[in-house]
Amino acid sequence: MVLEATVLVLDNSEWMRNGDYTPTRMEAQNDAVTFLFNAKTQSNPENTVGLMTMAGKSPEVLVTLTSDIGKILTSLHKIQIAGRASINTGVQIAQLALKHRQNKNQRQRIIVFVGSPLEEDEKTLVKLGKKLKKNNVAVDVINFGEEVENGPKLEAFIAAVNSNDNSHLVTIPPGPHILSDILLTSPIVAGEDGAPPGFASGSGFEFGVDPNMDPELALALRISMEEEKARQEAMSKGAESGGGGESSSMAVDSGPAAVQAGGEEDDMLAQALAMSMGQEGGGSEDVEMELSEEDQIARAIAMSMDSDAKGEGSAPAVDFSAVLGSLPGVNPNDPRIQGALQGTSKDEKKDDKKGGEKK
Repeated sequence: MVLEATVLVLDNSEWMRNGDYTPTRMEAQNDAVTFLFNAKTQSNPENTVGLMTMAGKSPEVLVTLTSDIGKILTSLHKIQIAGRASINTGVQIAQLALKHRQNKNQRQRIIVFVGSPLEEDEKTLVKLGKKLKKNNVAVDVINFGEEVENGPKLEAFIAAVNSNDNSHLVTIPPGPHILSDILLTSPIVAGEDGAPPGFASGSGFEFGVDPNMDPELALALRISMEEEKARQEAMSKGAESGGGGESSSMAVDSGPAAVQAGGEEDDMLAQALAMSMGQEGGGSEDVEMELSEEDQIARAIAMSMDSDAKGEGSAPAVDFSAVLGSLPGVNPNDPRIQGALQGTSKDEKKDDKKGGEKK
């Protein structure tokens, strides 16, 4: 980037109290000064910037050429609004300040803020412009506030001082916009290639931050963006699977509710059937639950008899009255249970007789 020494010449006349720029002309100018200082110093670390005013009793140099932003901010708070601006005297004093710069390799540039009517005529400004051009001093003028009245004079001044397109006039009409936002895309801030510094626009870098200038901030922004993307993906997946999860949870919850509705007696009968079958429960339990209490008892006894018949003949007989009596909630003296037991005992006797005759 260009190695420059720049003097910012501010307008602190009474016209700067007007509020046609956000929030006032003076405060908008101060914000633009901070912006320009950062643009100049960050485009080249060896650049220096000075600050002076051109109204009041007489033009005054507030800060000599420096790269310390603290000195600039301190001086901005001390500026008093008074009198009328004198661009002719102010620019000549700024030229003297540039002449005494320490680094003679720096190019000379003056940036003038004009926010009040100019007292000088066009002839005087043209003469001043030719003198600056002879001394290789570039001038940028920011015309705001009284842009219509000052426009022709400032155009003639820039035409006289311009050499190889090194001087520019930026006219900013009143409105809700901020001066620094307009200057961002102006040729005053643009570099030699016509593009603004990377830190200002951020168009050439991810997240608008140059990793070379602030690698920690660029890394933090990248990590934050990745975390946000992961969180959004997780939320979208959760929303897609939300419907299926709710239906499955409802199906699972309906199981215990159905068992409780069947009553404790059905649970006991199901346990008795599982014990007699020697199984841990399976698909047959659903069939058993659909039968009546009498049918379930009879089926349990019949299955027990079948399992005994398949075993050894010397297996001891099962006392079903004792088994049913040990079950909670089951009364072995129930006439239905007694009838089922008697029926099974008669069947046993018939089977024994048939077996003896065969022998």
